[in-house]
Amino acid sequence: MPIYKEVAVITRMKVGFVTPGSYPLPSATSSSVERVIEHVAGHVAPHTDTRIYGRTAPRLARRSVVRGALCVRFPAADKKRYITEVSRSLRTFAPDVIVVENRPSYVLSVRKRNPGARIWLSLQSSTFIRSPYISARRLKLSFRHAEKVIVNSYFLRDVVAARVPEAAHKIHVIHLGVDTTRFPSQYSAEGAVRRAMLRAKRGWQGRSVVLFMGRLIPLKGAHHLLHLLPELVARHPQLLLVIVGSAYYGSHQMTAYTRQLHRLGRRWKNHIHFVPYVPYTQVPDWFLAADMAVVPSGRREAFGLVNVEAMSCGLPVIATRVGGIKEIVEHGGSGFLVDPDRVRAELKQRLLQLLEDEQLRTMMGLRSRERVEQLFTWSHTGDQWLQLLRGAGGRI
Repeated sequence: MPIYKEVAVITRMKVGFVTPGSYPLPSATSSSVERVIEHVAGHVAPHTDTRIYGRTAPRLARRSVVRGALCVRFPAADKKRYITEVSRSLRTFAPDVIVVENRPSYVLSVRKRNPGARIWLSLQSSTFIRSPYISARRLKLSFRHAEKVIVNSYFLRDVVAARVPEAAHKIHVIHLGVDTTRFPSQYSAEGAVRRAMLRAKRGWQGRSVVLFMGRLIPLKGAHHLLHLLPELVARHPQLLLVIVGSAYYGSHQMTAYTRQLHRLGRRWKNHIHFVPYVPYTQVPDWFLAADMAVVPSGRREAFGLVNVEAMSCGLPVIATRVGGIKEIVEHGGSGFLVDPDRVRAELKQRLLQLLEDEQLRTMMGLRSRERVEQLFTWSHTGDQWLQLLRGAGGRI
């Protein structure tokens, strides 16, 4: 007579990440939001059944594996239809946790079609918790339906708590990170060789290279550097200011602001180099070949991945003391923080200080890399996400 044994079927926890649908994933031109999802989901994927919901794009299949996570794609030209299709797919997958990325309004759409789901909201900025993207009433409602709210800085935590005080107990801070292998230190053997090759190729030997990397919009503050350029060159004739970026992701399209920047730099052609938007795969080489990075952002900068990317390459960073930046850059250690109300005067002072003191640049650059390895890697970020998921139950 056959003997039957009961076998327990152990299933792993299921997690679904919902991207805003603004950019495809993976993509060389995607925004930092999609990049965060790619790294977080990739870290979670070996321990859970992970799916990423995103937009379609040429040469990308409707389904493919991204860093171990299954990526399911839908057309995103019509945002309402996009989130409707994603919500239906989620209902079939039935994840233990649904993570909605940076779009509080999507929480309500996902809840409507997945009434029993546990929904978390991950925020990378304060942009989409304000009008015209969402009303105060709908924002409060979306936070009520979110079990947890994950933010990338203590600054953003305070902004969110001020907007929706009743949700303050749900907020968790998880800092973002950088891939330290893709962004090697100039003081490592590999980094030193690549740096020397890049500087020789670009004709930067003997130049002191100050790098701005980011979108060319007023909020990012590149114009401050252009206004300071005459005074800096007068004191340091070997200065080269390199501005890498465009007004829009993946585009070289000019705007009134970018044209203004080019006009300001016209008299200083030997001291300024404009580089239009570059694919993300090329970003490390621009940091690696520079001597320092400047991040003169406005007050709403929630985190700023550019800071940790520069620091990973061993650069001192001069940045405004705003938003989440002051949680990243260690004033007097990995760089300098300047007062946003005195940004040009203090930028000039700190730039000249670093331009004229090679030993200080080296010390701060080494400290930058050390700080990144201690606090700001994607492994650190992913481990904290796993801790939250373990606390939510399910098998990991």
